[in-house]
Amino acid sequence: MIEARMTEIVFPDHTNHLGTLFGGQALAWMDKAAFIAASRYARRTVVTARSEQIDFHTAVPKGALVELIARVVETGRTSMQVEVEMHKEDLLSGESQLATRGRFTMIALDSDGKPTPVPPLAR
Repeated sequence: MIEARMTEIVFPDHTNHLGTLFGGQALAWMDKAAFIAASRYARRTVVTARSEQIDFHTAVPKGALVELIARVVETGRTSMQVEVEMHKEDLLSGESQLATRGRFTMIALDSDGKPTPVPPLAR
């Protein structure tokens, strides 16, 4: 299984007026992780075609670490379904919890920017 992991820290400029991570920032980090996983899988340029079923389970406070785990879970002819989990971690206690989960559809492109086949997912 192809997987990508990223770690970020939530700084004040990533937060809203409540001191928690902006949803848009969470989505940007998740999309980046999906991009890395899909690029590794296809060994091609990829673009995001769709994000869906984004579930926000808990707020992520300023100062928290976030770990993003992206996995290619399904393939089509030119597309890849990538599931991404974002876990928040208290930097001092080490306590971790699932914060957000989502699914992204990524499309592989050839050198002309046209959709190109990806290998089938080995099961």
